[in-house]
Amino acid sequence: MARASRYNQELIDRNFSNGFWQRTTFYDLLLRNASAFPEKEAVSDSSLRLTWTSLKQRIERLALGLINAGLKKDELVVVQLPNSVELFAVRLACEAAGLLCLPVLRTYRHKEMFYILDYTKAAAVIVPSRYRDFDYQDMIKKMQPGLPELRLLFTTGTESGSGFISLEQMSQKPLENLYPREYLKTTRCPPTEFSLVLLTSGTTGLPKFVENPVCATMLRDRAIMEILKIGEEDVIGVFFPAAGGANARAYYGSIIVGARVVMMEHFDPAEALKLIEKERITIAPLVPAQLIMMARHPELSRYDLRSLRQVLVTGAALPYEVALECQQKFKCCLIPNYSSIDCSVGCVGSPSDPVEVRLRTVGKPFGEGELKIVDEHGNEVPQGEIGEIMLRGPAGASGYYRDPEATRQAWSPDGWFRMGDLGKIHESGNLMLLGRKKDIIIRGGQNIYPIEIENLLSNHPSISAVAVVGMPESVMGEKACAYVVPKQGLSFSFEEMILFLKNIGIAPFKMPERLEIIDRLPYVAGGQKIDKAVLRQDIINKLV
Repeated sequence: MARASRYNQELIDRNFSNGFWQRTTFYDLLLRNASAFPEKEAVSDSSLRLTWTSLKQRIERLALGLINAGLKKDELVVVQLPNSVELFAVRLACEAAGLLCLPVLRTYRHKEMFYILDYTKAAAVIVPSRYRDFDYQDMIKKMQPGLPELRLLFTTGTESGSGFISLEQMSQKPLENLYPREYLKTTRCPPTEFSLVLLTSGTTGLPKFVENPVCATMLRDRAIMEILKIGEEDVIGVFFPAAGGANARAYYGSIIVGARVVMMEHFDPAEALKLIEKERITIAPLVPAQLIMMARHPELSRYDLRSLRQVLVTGAALPYEVALECQQKFKCCLIPNYSSIDCSVGCVGSPSDPVEVRLRTVGKPFGEGELKIVDEHGNEVPQGEIGEIMLRGPAGASGYYRDPEATRQAWSPDGWFRMGDLGKIHESGNLMLLGRKKDIIIRGGQNIYPIEIENLLSNHPSISAVAVVGMPESVMGEKACAYVVPKQGLSFSFEEMILFLKNIGIAPFKMPERLEIIDRLPYVAGGQKIDKAVLRQDIINKLV
């Protein structure tokens, strides 16, 4: 049974009696939407459009097809697909079939995929045949002999190689005629168990696999959709390449409210702008890198973006001046969202927050979540003081899949999760982010918060992107080094950097004492977070 690691009966009873959790699954909501909006378009990509009725049929046939192929309850299916109608459908099909679904980035190759398939003991994998000149079927076939538990291989499209089963052909077969009418109601994942497993995207060590119980995911996304006032009439764009993170509102929230979803298989800033115009997208969840590329696109003014109502920013903190620039260029409300795949509890801004508050903070906890800021001893600090962010709540993940020890270490006995980020409570009551705890630079006993310097430097007219990291130094212990990507056609010097910061009037000890000019910053998680570990190692290598 896919029982949630941290759930006991007392916690389950309490959250149901408090009304936090509901005994509803996403499959139940699919049935409701198909009944309420039968001919309304539900989801589309570049080659396929489905109404709620046709989506329901496709999902049910895929669910029955997976069962018919021999998959048993709680067996795990790794899904490596680009954003697409098929990815949207497969995730719900797994829930309906009582299977575990683990979506992974389509950019993973042999090393990452072998680790994931091996660690999870996956019984099945779903991949494209070929996508962007890479042969996914060949990759899987080559590694299958070393994966004894991997017995079923599925592929999208109609062309399938030896040993692969075509999902497209499966979805065309009336498998519902072979089973009792409400058979899937007997197989679906119960609300207090988990069907969805998400992969962490940290910058160090091996990834972990996070349990997302249906009841918690439902609470999280229902709460966020209510705060943001996203409803049936909205059109949600999917631009980030994953079924979690920035895209949670599309993959999960859309089903709750019946909103339409538009999938972009491969991100390109100009194509994303074109898609917003063509599909009249109203809600655009984006990571900062995507947002900045789109806002600073030289032909931005060519596109009609008047349909956009909200841009949701998640994945990393966005400097205030950059956030303000993007909001002004898109002419809509920009809303920060803060969470992590590990924790799932988080904060979101409100459209009603004043601009200064909304763009300088990441909002308040959602879904009955609780927030506190603690010192190095775990003691809560007074409002306005800096400390480590801790979150808990009934919308949180239930633990790490197949890793009880990591679960025990990450969550306190009373449910608090250490985010590893530094922050403070703004006078508005919203959370203000100050960067990763491990990124603090301690120069001669004085703390330098890289995000503060990055926010200041991002306002320089010659800088496109910046990251500040610590570099070792024999006397002070550490000093700050700035990695800068200049804007196209412009240059930037160490002297310019120091003069710019001096004119702002920051303390001398905070000044970066080295500048590295690079073409682009390294990213992890498909472009969601700057990989500062790579930069720290780079400067160490240069100092040797």
